[in-house]
Amino acid sequence: MSTFVLDEMEAGNLLSSYGIPMAKTVICNSFNELDVIARDVTFPVVMKILSPDILHKTDAGAVILGISSLDGMSKAYQTILMNVATNCPEARIKGVIVQEMQSKGLELIFGVNRDAQFGHVLLFGIGGIYVEILNAVSMRLAPLTRLDALEMIRETPLGKVFQGARGARYSEEEVIQVLLNLSKLVQEHPEIIEIDINPFLVYEHGKTGCGVDALILCEKD
Repeated sequence: MSTFVLDEMEAGNLLSSYGIPMAKTVICNSFNELDVIARDVTFPVVMKILSPDILHKTDAGAVILGISSLDGMSKAYQTILMNVATNCPEARIKGVIVQEMQSKGLELIFGVNRDAQFGHVLLFGIGGIYVEILNAVSMRLAPLTRLDALEMIRETPLGKVFQGARGARYSEEEVIQVLLNLSKLVQEHPEIIEIDINPFLVYEHGKTGCGVDALILCEKD
């Protein structure tokens, strides 16, 4: 058995097909495509390298945030490719991603790990850059029920947030649906070893949240 990683576009498309909303993302395969892409996106945007060999894009200088014009996109495209050539010269390059920047929201993490003995384990908790420091997560074995998903939320500090702490109004139902959809995804795709969606942004007042970055590791015969 060997493993392979779905690139960010492939991972996002698979998650979206299971009803897990992801940020609007397009791929740019050449400098000449930027003009067309710029007409179809809402600024500001983020640009990132698309490569199965670069999992930590920031460390490679392969992510640029807050781009607000076609000229900015052109400069970012060139900078990203130059940084990758310097820092990861052996990496396979599939293109450069252009992704609409999301407004600041509550950062969550959704994850899956396949345990050799117990099968797929789903994870939920506080996301963003502090996920490993805070370790405020809960876990359940797949398949999940609605009760399982609700308990996962309320076992973390996020439970109080979703119940209206300090007047916040976030939707528990949105999180429950993501967890149930993730559970269905791994049931129908047992070859998946790992899923990491971090951050997944949720918003108040009924605005739909979305995943910003995702990694999926699979096994193949």
